[in-house]
Order: sequence, then C-alpha cells, then structure tokens
Amino acid sequence: MTLQQTLALAIFVLTMVLIMSDKIHHTAAAVLGAVLMILTRVLDFDKAVSYIDFGTIGMLIGMMLFVAVVKNSGIFEYLAIKSAKLVKGRPWRIMIAFVVITAALSAFLDNVTTVLLVGPMTLAITNMLDINPVPYMMAEVLASNAGGTATLIGDPPNIMIGTAANLNFMDFISNTGVDVVLVIAAFLVIFYFIYGKNMKVDEAHIQKVLKLDENLAVKDKSLLRKSVVMIVLVVAGFIFHAQLGIDSAMVAFAAAAVMMIIGRQDVEETVADVEWTTILFFIGLFIVVGGLKEAGIIDLVAKAIVRFTGGNLIVTMILILWLSAILSSFMDNIAFVATLIPMITAIGTSLHTDVTCLWWALSLGACLGGNGSIIGASCNVVLTGISGKNGYPISFKDFFKVGFPMMLISVGISTVYLLIKFA
Repeated sequence: MTLQQTLALAIFVLTMVLIMSDKIHHTAAAVLGAVLMILTRVLDFDKAVSYIDFGTIGMLIGMMLFVAVVKNSGIFEYLAIKSAKLVKGRPWRIMIAFVVITAALSAFLDNVTTVLLVGPMTLAITNMLDINPVPYMMAEVLASNAGGTATLIGDPPNIMIGTAANLNFMDFISNTGVDVVLVIAAFLVIFYFIYGKNMKVDEAHIQKVLKLDENLAVKDKSLLRKSVVMIVLVVAGFIFHAQLGIDSAMVAFAAAAVMMIIGRQDVEETVADVEWTTILFFIGLFIVVGGLKEAGIIDLVAKAIVRFTGGNLIVTMILILWLSAILSSFMDNIAFVATLIPMITAIGTSLHTDVTCLWWALSLGACLGGNGSIIGASCNVVLTGISGKNGYPISFKDFFKVGFPMMLISVGISTVYLLIKFA
C-alpha cells in the first residue's frame, strides 16, 4: 500500500470513528476529514472541489427552502386533524392514518421535517384520547424511514444514488416505491398485533378528537392554496424532468424560488431554516470519500468484493443489501452510501455489466436499515427526543426491541422483491 493510500484510509477511518462516536458533531468530523485530505496532499483543493456532488447539494437546499415556506401554511397540521376525524377518532385507525401520512410525507419531504410536523400533533391527539403516545411514535418513525425510501427525494441517500447512477424520479417509484408499499403493509399487520389489539379508549375521549376544527390549524389560507398547487407542480417536475431536459436539482431550486416569491414569507427566516450543518456535512463527506477514490482504495475494495462473490451479480446484490442495512442501523447511512457509490461504479467497471440492481440494493438497505436502532437515522433521534421531552421516554433498548426486528423483516421482504425482480 502506498503512502497516499495509507493516509487516505487513515483519514477515512478517523472520520468514521468520530462520526459514530458522537464525541464531536458529525459535521465537524466530516469537515476535519476533508481538511486533512487536502493538508496531507491526498487531494489538492481543485480536485477536492471536483468530488463534491453539487447535484445532491442543490436538490437538498432547494427542497429545504421549499418546505420551509410551505410548512408555514399549516397544511400538515390540517392533514393530521382531518385524518383523525375521518377515522372517527378510533385509536387503531388513527395509527393507520398517521403511518400512511408519515410515509407519504416522508416520500416528498426530508424525514426530520416530517417527524417534526407529525410528532407534536400525535402528542396532542393521544393526550385527548388519554393513551400512551409511544406506540404511535414508534410506528411513525419506522414509517418515516420506509416512506423516505420510496422516491428520489425522500431520503438523502436516494438523492445521492439517483445523481450518481442517473436514475430519475419514476425509476425510484417503480423500484423502491413498489417494495416500500409491501413493507408498509407488513408493518401495519405487525403493528396491529403489537399495539392495535390493546387500544381501547372511552367514548368521551373520542368525542374530544371529533370536536377538533382542522380549519383552525390553517395559519394562512392563501399560502395553503399556493402550496397545494406548487406541491403538485413539483411532483410533476420530478416525474418529467428527464423528458424536459432539466436536472432534478433545478426543479427543486425553481420550486424554492417561486415559493419564496409567491409565499410572501420572511426570506431570511426561510434561508435560516435550511439545515446548513447537514449541507456542510455532505460537502465534507464527499471530499473524504473523494480522497479514497483518488488514492485507489475504492477500486481495491471493489475488486475484493468481486473476488469474494465470484463476480456473481445477484450474490453481490444481496451482500450489498444486507451489509447496508446492518451497518446503517448503527452508523450514519449518508456516510456509508457516500463510500459505496464509487465502489458500485468500480464493480460495474470490473464486471463490464449493468449494475442497476446494486443501486436498488444499496438504496433499500441503507434507508430501511435506519430503523434498526435509535441512532440509525436522524429522524429516530428527533422523534424519540420529542417523546422524551413530553414525559414519554424511549430508550435505546426499547427502540431496539421493536425497530431491529422490523428492520430485519423489511430487508427480508426487500430480498425477496429484488430476487424476483432481478434473479
């Protein structure tokens, strides 16, 4: 191993250890790794910049700006109350409704934003019903990670994969989207036996929910109407961006620009709502992984995987699916996906074949793997934090007892799905 390869690998390992240990903020760890890659001359500055995936960065910023304006309309609170009333305030039916809403929202919004919107409304409604909100919180966080797997824009790893593999919105809908429907259906069946059978409340508490006025949740009717129209246009833009010859990142930026103008919200507040620490984390990570690629480490590992699987694409697909899922349960799936993307590209070059099935295996494994533990995804930490602050703590052990088996079941479903589709 050359000195450049040794330095690149050491910096990468140090960065991953710091990210996983939580000794320092994961963004600071990624930036430190990027700086070290440049200072040790593994990469020069221009080369480091060239490894930043601006398509991914652009789509993330665009969607964050868009959601920052739309959420001020009250549309998400309206949906939560309306759905609870439509199912007649029955606790098990409310869980079904909230799981479906959470999964659907997570397919188009980032998961953290989704749980920040759904969590408080869940607490409000479960308080009225006088029942424990923890089962709802658990169901919603698992649904959020699954729902985010369904589309190009639902989860950052998918944005990264879509950009790297030139996969469009409909590619994800017709592949991961189909699998997610099966996974959510399985989740609901299991949730019924874990939680639903024991959900009983007094009729008086149900009447409290039925008396809620969803219209009072609407903060700005004009903004709500504009938001609905723009959401439809954005989805259409993502579906047809390839035919229109427009990059998906430009769809997100165009939507953000229009929404900031017609929404008439405070632009400085909107820009401040963007998760800039996440954006910086991505930039640092792209440079760190770029250092591995520049040093030739990625190609070495890719060739080792090909030797291990004997060049069998289906075996490689299943290996990537389960490896992604297990590791993403305990480490940041963004970091893992950033590492695997160039590796899969290298495997394709080594095998001289189409590796599309490997991209879907990586997406399903990395996104669904987030359900494995409380630290598997950011939304897990956020929603359990909301629950704990309101007097309903969810420990690592409590989450693991439900989340890890559900993760294994969802990845098992995905295994069968991928084998049927590609084997």
